[in-house]
Amino acid sequence: MLTNDIFFVVLLSAALNAGWNSAIKVGGDRITAMAITTLMGSGLSLLALPWVDLPASASWALLALSIAVHTAYHFALPVAYNHGDMGQVYPIARGSAPLMVMLGAAVFAGEWPGVGAVWGVTCLCTGVLSLALIRSGTGSGRAQRKAVGYPLLTGVLIAAYTVIDAMGARQAGSAIGFAVILTLGDGIATALIVLLWKGPRTFCVDRAMLWRCSAAGTMQMGAYWIAVWALARAPMGAVSALRETSVLLVALISTWLLKERMGPARIMSAVLVCAGLLMVRLSS
Repeated sequence: MLTNDIFFVVLLSAALNAGWNSAIKVGGDRITAMAITTLMGSGLSLLALPWVDLPASASWALLALSIAVHTAYHFALPVAYNHGDMGQVYPIARGSAPLMVMLGAAVFAGEWPGVGAVWGVTCLCTGVLSLALIRSGTGSGRAQRKAVGYPLLTGVLIAAYTVIDAMGARQAGSAIGFAVILTLGDGIATALIVLLWKGPRTFCVDRAMLWRCSAAGTMQMGAYWIAVWALARAPMGAVSALRETSVLLVALISTWLLKERMGPARIMSAVLVCAGLLMVRLSS
Protein backbone atom coordinates (compact mmCIF):
# COMPACT_ATOMS: atom_id res chain seq x y z
CA MET A 1 0.00 0.00 0.00
CA LEU A 2 1.23 3.49 -0.91
CA THR A 3 0.95 5.27 2.46
CA ASN A 4 1.55 8.97 3.04
CA ASP A 5 5.06 8.46 4.40
CA ILE A 6 6.05 6.41 1.36
CA PHE A 7 4.40 8.98 -0.92
CA PHE A 8 6.44 11.88 0.45
CA VAL A 9 9.80 10.11 0.65
CA VAL A 10 9.42 8.88 -2.94
CA LEU A 11 8.78 12.49 -3.97
CA LEU A 12 12.08 13.31 -2.25
CA SER A 13 13.72 10.49 -4.23
CA ALA A 14 12.32 12.03 -7.42
CA ALA A 15 13.86 15.41 -6.56
CA LEU A 16 17.23 13.84 -5.77
CA ASN A 17 17.09 11.86 -9.01
CA ALA A 18 16.46 15.01 -11.03
CA GLY A 19 19.37 16.71 -9.26
CA TRP A 20 22.03 14.11 -9.94
CA ASN A 21 20.91 13.62 -13.56
CA SER A 22 21.31 17.36 -14.09
CA ALA A 23 24.86 17.18 -12.71
CA ILE A 24 25.75 14.39 -15.15
CA LYS A 25 24.36 16.35 -18.09
CA VAL A 26 26.28 19.57 -17.36
CA GLY A 27 29.44 19.65 -19.49
CA GLY A 28 32.55 17.47 -19.65
CA ASP A 29 32.95 13.77 -20.39
CA ARG A 30 29.65 12.34 -19.16
CA ILE A 31 30.90 8.76 -18.85
CA THR A 32 33.75 9.99 -16.66
CA ALA A 33 31.29 12.08 -14.66
CA MET A 34 29.08 9.02 -14.15
CA ALA A 35 32.04 6.88 -13.07
CA ILE A 36 33.21 9.45 -10.51
CA THR A 37 29.64 10.02 -9.30
CA THR A 38 28.99 6.33 -8.70
CA LEU A 39 32.42 5.88 -7.12
CA MET A 40 31.65 8.70 -4.69
CA GLY A 41 28.38 6.94 -3.97
CA SER A 42 30.23 3.72 -3.28
CA GLY A 43 32.31 5.57 -0.71
CA LEU A 44 29.13 6.66 1.07
CA SER A 45 27.81 3.10 0.87
CA LEU A 46 31.03 1.81 2.43
CA LEU A 47 30.62 4.25 5.32
CA ALA A 48 27.01 3.12 5.78
CA LEU A 49 27.82 -0.61 5.62
CA PRO A 50 28.60 -1.14 9.35
CA TRP A 51 25.24 0.38 10.29
CA VAL A 52 22.94 -1.81 8.21
CA ASP A 53 21.94 -5.47 8.30
CA LEU A 54 23.29 -7.55 5.45
CA PRO A 55 20.66 -8.90 3.03
CA ALA A 56 19.55 -12.51 3.44
CA SER A 57 21.23 -15.07 1.21
CA ALA A 58 17.95 -15.68 -0.63
CA SER A 59 18.34 -12.25 -2.26
CA TRP A 60 21.98 -12.56 -3.35
CA ALA A 61 21.25 -13.77 -6.89
CA LEU A 62 18.90 -10.85 -7.47
CA LEU A 63 21.44 -8.52 -5.87
CA ALA A 64 24.14 -9.64 -8.32
CA LEU A 65 21.73 -9.30 -11.26
CA SER A 66 20.73 -5.82 -10.11
CA ILE A 67 24.36 -4.72 -9.85
CA ALA A 68 24.90 -5.85 -13.46
CA VAL A 69 21.79 -4.03 -14.73
CA HIS A 70 22.58 -0.84 -12.77
CA THR A 71 26.12 -0.87 -14.17
CA ALA A 72 24.77 -1.15 -17.73
CA TYR A 73 22.39 1.72 -16.96
CA HIS A 74 25.32 3.87 -15.78
CA PHE A 75 26.73 3.67 -19.31
CA ALA A 76 23.46 3.88 -21.24
CA LEU A 77 22.41 7.14 -19.55
CA PRO A 78 25.48 9.28 -20.37
CA VAL A 79 25.52 7.90 -23.92
CA ALA A 80 21.87 8.95 -24.24
CA TYR A 81 22.79 12.44 -23.01
CA ASN A 82 25.50 12.57 -25.67
CA HIS A 83 22.85 12.16 -28.37
CA GLY A 84 19.99 14.31 -27.07
CA ASP A 85 19.28 17.22 -24.77
CA MET A 86 18.13 16.65 -21.21
CA GLY A 87 14.60 17.90 -21.85
CA GLN A 88 14.16 15.06 -24.36
CA VAL A 89 16.32 12.22 -22.99
CA TYR A 90 15.13 12.33 -19.38
CA PRO A 91 11.35 12.25 -20.03
CA ILE A 92 11.67 9.41 -22.54
CA ALA A 93 13.92 7.31 -20.27
CA ARG A 94 12.02 7.93 -17.06
CA GLY A 95 8.57 8.19 -18.61
CA SER A 96 8.78 4.88 -20.48
CA ALA A 97 9.98 2.91 -17.44
CA PRO A 98 6.70 2.76 -15.41
CA LEU A 99 4.91 1.08 -18.30
CA MET A 100 7.41 -1.74 -18.31
CA VAL A 101 7.56 -1.86 -14.51
CA MET A 102 3.80 -2.45 -14.37
CA LEU A 103 4.11 -5.28 -16.86
CA GLY A 104 7.08 -6.79 -15.01
CA ALA A 105 5.30 -6.46 -11.66
CA ALA A 106 2.25 -8.27 -13.05
CA VAL A 107 4.26 -11.07 -14.66
CA PHE A 108 6.85 -11.67 -11.92
CA ALA A 109 5.07 -10.55 -8.73
CA GLY A 110 1.36 -10.82 -9.53
CA GLU A 111 0.78 -7.07 -9.01
CA TRP A 112 -2.00 -6.38 -11.51
CA PRO A 113 -2.93 -2.70 -12.12
CA GLY A 114 -6.49 -1.42 -11.68
CA VAL A 115 -8.58 0.39 -14.26
CA GLY A 116 -7.37 3.81 -13.12
CA ALA A 117 -3.76 2.72 -13.47
CA VAL A 118 -4.44 1.43 -16.98
CA TRP A 119 -5.89 4.80 -17.98
CA GLY A 120 -2.86 6.48 -16.45
CA VAL A 121 -0.53 4.22 -18.39
CA THR A 122 -2.42 5.01 -21.61
CA CYS A 123 -2.02 8.75 -21.00
CA LEU A 124 1.64 8.28 -20.12
CA CYS A 125 2.22 6.23 -23.29
CA THR A 126 0.74 9.05 -25.37
CA GLY A 127 3.06 11.56 -23.75
CA VAL A 128 6.14 9.40 -24.20
CA LEU A 129 5.27 8.66 -27.83
CA SER A 130 4.84 12.35 -28.58
CA LEU A 131 8.20 13.08 -26.95
CA ALA A 132 9.80 10.42 -29.11
CA LEU A 133 8.36 12.04 -32.26
CA ILE A 134 9.63 15.52 -31.43
CA ARG A 135 12.65 16.32 -33.59
CA SER A 136 15.04 18.58 -31.75
CA GLY A 137 18.01 20.08 -33.56
CA THR A 138 19.03 19.67 -37.19
CA GLY A 139 20.80 16.32 -37.07
CA SER A 140 20.44 13.51 -39.57
CA GLY A 141 17.74 10.86 -39.36
CA ARG A 142 20.24 8.47 -37.82
CA ALA A 143 21.21 11.02 -35.16
CA GLN A 144 17.55 11.64 -34.37
CA ARG A 145 16.90 7.92 -34.03
CA LYS A 146 19.78 7.68 -31.56
CA ALA A 147 18.32 10.61 -29.60
CA VAL A 148 15.22 8.46 -29.05
CA GLY A 149 16.69 4.94 -29.11
CA TYR A 150 19.27 5.39 -26.37
CA PRO A 151 16.77 6.93 -23.92
CA LEU A 152 14.35 4.06 -24.62
CA LEU A 153 17.14 1.57 -23.93
CA THR A 154 17.84 3.44 -20.70
CA GLY A 155 14.14 3.16 -19.84
CA VAL A 156 14.28 -0.62 -20.35
CA LEU A 157 17.22 -0.84 -17.95
CA ILE A 158 15.45 1.39 -15.39
CA ALA A 159 12.37 -0.86 -15.55
CA ALA A 160 14.48 -4.00 -15.26
CA TYR A 161 16.40 -2.88 -12.19
CA THR A 162 13.23 -1.52 -10.57
CA VAL A 163 11.50 -4.91 -10.74
CA ILE A 164 14.68 -6.76 -9.70
CA ASP A 165 15.30 -4.36 -6.80
CA ALA A 166 11.72 -4.69 -5.56
CA MET A 167 11.83 -8.47 -5.59
CA GLY A 168 15.32 -8.55 -4.09
CA ALA A 169 14.56 -6.05 -1.32
CA ARG A 170 11.48 -8.04 -0.33
CA GLN A 171 13.57 -11.21 -0.03
CA ALA A 172 16.50 -9.48 1.66
CA GLY A 173 14.92 -8.89 5.06
CA SER A 174 16.80 -5.56 5.13
CA ALA A 175 15.82 -3.33 2.23
CA ILE A 176 18.40 -0.68 3.18
CA GLY A 177 21.08 -3.35 3.51
CA PHE A 178 20.20 -4.57 0.01
CA ALA A 179 20.37 -0.99 -1.31
CA VAL A 180 23.73 -0.25 0.35
CA ILE A 181 25.40 -3.39 -1.04
CA LEU A 182 23.84 -2.66 -4.44
CA THR A 183 25.20 0.89 -4.63
CA LEU A 184 28.58 -0.22 -3.30
CA GLY A 185 28.85 -2.91 -5.98
CA ASP A 186 27.58 -0.98 -9.00
CA GLY A 187 29.73 2.05 -8.25
CA ILE A 188 32.90 -0.05 -8.04
CA ALA A 189 31.94 -2.01 -11.18
CA THR A 190 31.28 1.18 -13.16
CA ALA A 191 34.57 2.79 -12.10
CA LEU A 192 36.58 -0.36 -12.89
CA ILE A 193 35.12 -0.63 -16.38
CA VAL A 194 35.92 3.02 -17.10
CA LEU A 195 39.41 2.57 -15.66
CA LEU A 196 40.10 -0.40 -17.96
CA TRP A 197 38.47 1.33 -20.92
CA LYS A 198 39.92 4.83 -20.69
CA GLY A 199 42.85 4.48 -18.33
CA PRO A 200 43.61 6.14 -14.98
CA ARG A 201 44.04 9.61 -16.48
CA THR A 202 40.31 9.81 -17.10
CA PHE A 203 39.86 10.32 -13.36
CA CYS A 204 42.16 13.37 -13.37
CA VAL A 205 39.49 16.06 -13.37
CA ASP A 206 39.34 19.65 -12.15
CA ARG A 207 38.06 20.61 -8.72
CA ALA A 208 34.72 21.93 -10.02
CA MET A 209 33.86 18.61 -11.64
CA LEU A 210 34.98 16.72 -8.55
CA TRP A 211 32.69 18.77 -6.34
CA ARG A 212 29.81 18.41 -8.80
CA CYS A 213 30.25 14.63 -8.93
CA SER A 214 30.49 14.45 -5.14
CA ALA A 215 27.15 16.25 -4.83
CA ALA A 216 25.68 14.06 -7.57
CA GLY A 217 26.93 10.90 -5.86
CA THR A 218 25.30 11.94 -2.59
CA MET A 219 21.99 12.64 -4.33
CA GLN A 220 22.23 9.41 -6.31
CA MET A 221 22.69 7.32 -3.17
CA GLY A 222 19.82 9.03 -1.42
CA ALA A 223 17.53 8.50 -4.41
CA TYR A 224 18.43 4.80 -4.74
CA TRP A 225 18.19 3.98 -1.05
CA ILE A 226 14.79 5.65 -0.74
CA ALA A 227 13.49 3.95 -3.87
CA VAL A 228 14.57 0.47 -2.76
CA TRP A 229 13.11 1.04 0.71
CA ALA A 230 9.78 2.09 -0.86
CA LEU A 231 9.76 -0.78 -3.37
CA ALA A 232 9.97 -3.24 -0.49
CA ARG A 233 6.78 -1.80 1.00
CA ALA A 234 4.51 -0.61 -1.84
CA PRO A 235 3.42 -1.77 -5.32
CA MET A 236 6.21 -1.46 -7.87
CA GLY A 237 4.13 0.34 -10.48
CA ALA A 238 2.93 2.99 -8.04
CA VAL A 239 6.43 3.69 -6.69
CA SER A 240 7.94 3.81 -10.17
CA ALA A 241 5.24 6.13 -11.48
CA LEU A 242 5.45 8.49 -8.51
CA ARG A 243 9.23 8.60 -8.73
CA GLU A 244 9.03 9.72 -12.34
CA THR A 245 7.38 12.99 -11.32
CA SER A 246 11.01 14.07 -11.48
CA VAL A 247 10.25 14.62 -15.19
CA LEU A 248 8.60 17.91 -14.19
CA LEU A 249 11.65 19.03 -12.22
CA VAL A 250 14.02 18.15 -15.06
CA ALA A 251 11.84 20.00 -17.56
CA LEU A 252 12.30 23.12 -15.44
CA ILE A 253 16.03 22.50 -14.88
CA SER A 254 16.74 21.88 -18.56
CA THR A 255 14.93 25.09 -19.54
CA TRP A 256 16.13 27.50 -16.85
CA LEU A 257 19.58 26.19 -15.93
CA LEU A 258 20.80 24.45 -19.10
CA LYS A 259 19.06 26.93 -21.47
CA GLU A 260 17.56 24.13 -23.57
CA ARG A 261 14.59 24.98 -25.78
CA MET A 262 11.17 24.02 -24.37
CA GLY A 263 8.73 24.43 -27.23
CA PRO A 264 4.94 24.06 -27.06
CA ALA A 265 5.00 20.46 -28.33
CA ARG A 266 7.45 19.34 -25.65
CA ILE A 267 5.51 21.17 -22.96
CA MET A 268 2.33 19.35 -24.00
CA SER A 269 4.21 16.03 -24.02
CA ALA A 270 5.53 16.64 -20.50
CA VAL A 271 2.01 17.53 -19.33
CA LEU A 272 0.64 14.28 -20.77
CA VAL A 273 3.42 12.24 -19.16
CA CYS A 274 2.88 13.83 -15.76
CA ALA A 275 -0.92 13.58 -16.03
CA GLY A 276 -0.52 9.87 -16.65
CA LEU A 277 1.80 9.52 -13.68
CA LEU A 278 -0.70 11.38 -11.48
CA MET A 279 -3.54 9.09 -12.58
CA VAL A 280 -1.44 6.05 -11.74
CA ARG A 281 -0.69 7.52 -8.33
CA LEU A 282 -4.34 8.28 -7.53
CA SER A 283 -5.45 4.81 -8.58
CA SER A 284 -3.04 3.02 -6.22
